[in-house]
Amino acid sequence: MNIKEEIRRMCREKNAVIMAHYYTDGEIQDIADFVGDSLALAQKAATTDADIIVMCGVHFMGETSKILCPDKKVLVPDLEATCSLAESCPADKFAEFVAEHPGHTVISYVNTTAATKAVTDIVVTSSNARQIVESLPQDTPIIFGPDRNLGGYINSITGRNMLLWDGACHVHEKFSVEKILELKKQYPDAKVLVHPECKGTVVKLADKVGSTAALLKYSINDPAQVFIVATESGILHEMQKSCPEKTFIPAPPSDSTCSCNECSYMKLVTMQKLYDCLLNEAPEIHVDAEVAEKAIRPINRMLEISEKLGL
Repeated sequence: MNIKEEIRRMCREKNAVIMAHYYTDGEIQDIADFVGDSLALAQKAATTDADIIVMCGVHFMGETSKILCPDKKVLVPDLEATCSLAESCPADKFAEFVAEHPGHTVISYVNTTAATKAVTDIVVTSSNARQIVESLPQDTPIIFGPDRNLGGYINSITGRNMLLWDGACHVHEKFSVEKILELKKQYPDAKVLVHPECKGTVVKLADKVGSTAALLKYSINDPAQVFIVATESGILHEMQKSCPEKTFIPAPPSDSTCSCNECSYMKLVTMQKLYDCLLNEAPEIHVDAEVAEKAIRPINRMLEISEKLGL
């Protein structure tokens, strides 16, 4: 059996679309109908005419697709593929935090559970966070969660003073300033690409700060031949495909005994699990109707603002 041919055959027969995040393994990205960052995946899910969406990513991405497409069947290859950032912001604790600070507009990063989105006013991604924050009046009091690093970065470039939830991504927290500087000595002409979920000390080393999609675009358009990439290493697959003549070096973590620049949750999505998922039409994502009704509002606000701003 050719597993890839079988996956494509089932997609045709079942009118299923495979969506994959840039952080999944390269072979998953290659077989997907659509590959993108969180914003692009949400936008695509909202407009697809497929009957089944197979979300190759982490759990919250499947939830977002289900919220946007309640009448479609949304599958994920592995329910254990969760997100450390989403887990750092339990909905009940975040609701208490919001209640303790009345009068604030609540902005939540898309890397949150449906229940956390349900206590949010506007959802953002790393692609549109700055523009959405800047679209609000300067004196608007804002709560931003859950990523303290992304929130701190947005504060620094907008002059805002958003109140930040104390959460972080286990991958982006662990990049080493010292090791990036060592790489810069070896490759003095290299450009450093940094995701804003990284610590501020790493962001300061960047030639370009941006979402996975923004870093990819920069690597394609910039004439540099060598790039040091401080985000989850899955994005290097698309960078190398787009620019085979260029060199992409994953920024190392501080702990040399682990591959902390890889998201272990994203890597749970395998070709065999994708095949089984399509074959059995399971595991399926379900979102409580009351939670979904509340969570759809901030997601739609994000999509509406993004469309208005041309993002």
